[in-house]
Order: sequence, then C-alpha cells, then structure tokens
Amino acid sequence: MTARRLRASLKGWGGVGAMAVACALAVVFALLLPLSGSRGDGSTGIGSRGVAEGTQAKAEECTDPQDRSPAPSGDESGDTITAIKKRGYLSVGVDQNSYRWGYRNPNRGGSDLEGFDIDLAHRIAREILGDENAIRFHAIPTNQRVPAIQSGQVDMVVRTMTITCERLGQVAFSAPYFKTGQQVLAPRTSPIKGYDKTLAHQRICTAAGSTAYDKLDADKKADKLVSSADISTTVPNQLDCLVRLQLGEVDAVVTDGALAASQAAQDPTVVLKGDTFTTEYYGVAMKLGADDLVRRVNQVLVDYRKSGWRASYDEWLSATLGENSLSADPPAAKYK
Repeated sequence: MTARRLRASLKGWGGVGAMAVACALAVVFALLLPLSGSRGDGSTGIGSRGVAEGTQAKAEECTDPQDRSPAPSGDESGDTITAIKKRGYLSVGVDQNSYRWGYRNPNRGGSDLEGFDIDLAHRIAREILGDENAIRFHAIPTNQRVPAIQSGQVDMVVRTMTITCERLGQVAFSAPYFKTGQQVLAPRTSPIKGYDKTLAHQRICTAAGSTAYDKLDADKKADKLVSSADISTTVPNQLDCLVRLQLGEVDAVVTDGALAASQAAQDPTVVLKGDTFTTEYYGVAMKLGADDLVRRVNQVLVDYRKSGWRASYDEWLSATLGENSLSADPPAAKYK
C-alpha cells in the first residue's frame, strides 16, 4: 500500500450504543460505497458488473474442497483478465464491518477500508494491474457473496469466504489463503462452555448462507447438537449477530474463530467459548469459467505467501489470534 496503516484501536466499540452507531454508519457507507468507489450499472446499486461470463458447473465428486483450484499461472492473455485490464480496475466484493478483516475504522474517519482481506485485495490489484489502488470495493452482505459473483456485479469476493464442496458448484475458488474453524462466542458470564451440551435451551445466532449455519443445521438433523438448542436466528451480516448478542436477543454466536476473536476484541464482555470444532479454509471466490483469473490469483497467492502474508497477519490479526495460533501461517496450497 502507499502507506502502511497503523494498527487501529477501537476502544469503546464494546457498548451496545456504540455498536448501534457503527451499524448505522455501515448502512450509510453501504449506500455511499458504489458512488464513491464504482460506477453503477443501474442493475443493483452494488456497482459495476464484473467481466467474467458464467458457466453452469456439473457436480463433481468432491472430498477435499481445498484441492479443486487450478494450478497457478502468470499468463494474463485470457479473456477475463484482458477485459479487466481494458476496464482499468478490479471490482472486488468485501466486508466493511468485520473488525481487522474488512472494516471502516471510525478512529480514522471511516473513509478507507482496512484489514487482512483488504490487504490481499490490494495485492491482487497491484499484481494484475500494476497499481494496488486500481480497485473498486463493493460492500457485500454475507448472504449475497455468491449471487454477487454469479450475476457479474464483482470480479471476485475477498470476504472470509470458506471453500466448500457445495460452493464449488456455484463459484470458482483460489487455493486457500487462511485456515480457521467454527467457534462459539458468548458473554463472559454465560454458562456456555463451548460447542457441547451447555448449548441446551440457548438461542444461537448465525449468518444466513454461512458455513456456521450449515454446520448447526446438519448437526441438529443428525442429533449431534443438543436438540433444545435454538438455531432459528439468522442475519444477513455476521456482525449483526454480535449486536443481537449485546442486546440480549440471543445467547451465543457461532462463526469462524478468526472472526469471533475480532468480535471479542470489539467487546470485552464477550469471549470465545471452547475450541474450534471444524477446520475451514478461506479462498478468493470468482465466477465459474474464469479460469484465467483464478490461475492468476493463485500465482499472486504463491508470491504473497512468501512476502506480504505474514506482515498483514501481524498487523491485523496477531493481537487477537496470537503469533502461534493454527491461523498464524498461510495454509499449504493444493491444486487439482
């Protein structure tokens, strides 16, 4: 980036009132983002259309979703990359309210997006277009990540998006760039101890379209989750679960441990309960059929793992996840 951002301190974000203000600001910025960061195409208000053409994916046998991405390549002659270069900027769907991942820092005026995912998006723009700022960010809710790619609203989504077999039938993924797992977030005073029988009669919030909800729903149906746990509360954006928790409308949140740790940093009255109970990998999501772009992003990740990844982790995530956590090193790449 043109100037290394200092690690932000969000002291005071823990209160319900402050969170309400933050969420209100998020709504305002969601409305303003397409105007300040992109030229709208009149179709959705999220911003200009991505360039990759979609294809229907035929379901393939999938046992390990992390090994389904094509091998990296520095070739930039493909149709998708050629169109992006002609347009002059990369269109990227991101979060704008996930602390330390993709968020607008109110202590810095809330004008620029910051975080681990934002650093990666800038790196991709720099490698493909020669300018890390040749990028237009579009705020995408959790439950709209796949539709935003499929409809061509964005070229890619860099937004803590887990690679799964089901999603591989909907979008294409890069090789994994981050390892995490599902974890429980609850008030310090809560009797909940983790993903176990202490969730009995507890109201659990997840984001719609998230792997957290998919896991709870599957475990509930398979009698692996205590039957009295209430998983009916879902929200469009994951941060909304934290607000629901602060307001006492739910008793716990289930989300990726990396996101939960950042939320605990926002509000000292909530903590992670128990260990992670799944293993998940984030990938950059792109449109099916845009193999040239996927291969180029994989090459960017090869270089980023060597130089850039750890610096970004230390700046944004080390304070909440630790220097020696399971997430502290980039996961090994696998290709099909």
